[in-house]
Amino acid sequence: MILIISGTNRPNSITLKVAKLYQQLLETRGQASDILDLQDLPIDFASPSLYKSELYSQEFLELRKRVAEAQKMVFIVPEYNCSYPGVLKAFIDGLEYPEALRRKKGALVGLSTGSQGGNIALSHLTDVLHYCGLHVLAQKPRFPYIHKHMQEGQFTNPLYKQLLEEQIDELLVF
Repeated sequence: MILIISGTNRPNSITLKVAKLYQQLLETRGQASDILDLQDLPIDFASPSLYKSELYSQEFLELRKRVAEAQKMVFIVPEYNCSYPGVLKAFIDGLEYPEALRRKKGALVGLSTGSQGGNIALSHLTDVLHYCGLHVLAQKPRFPYIHKHMQEGQFTNPLYKQLLEEQIDELLVF
């Protein structure tokens, strides 16, 4: 099973819509997947208890377990202030290190409302994931001006869908 991580906890995010679209494209290939939405993080997960596993909430332990069980992951990553969201970094920091990500495989998709499509965000996240031992697929589609190219949960730009489909083809054999 492939775990798709919606990389923000922002309500009604385009990120979650892209994650659901990714899941639909996987389903057309007969590939099972699950979405981990960072909106499901407990409200206090990033408190100092993040550094004391004995204080983790049951909700956070369940999310950690889903990551631990996944062999492949897809990170749908919005650009926030020229990087990726802090909540995603805090989530990664709360995973069991190094076992949670080591020797697993992942793919990244960048989103932005600006012209870069999350290019720097993906670079920053790739560095962190490599440090954690995750093998990152080289093909990283980036979608600039994402808010202009989605309608009713679907891409209006056919190139965007093509790029996701090409990444999925590579991820399935990665």
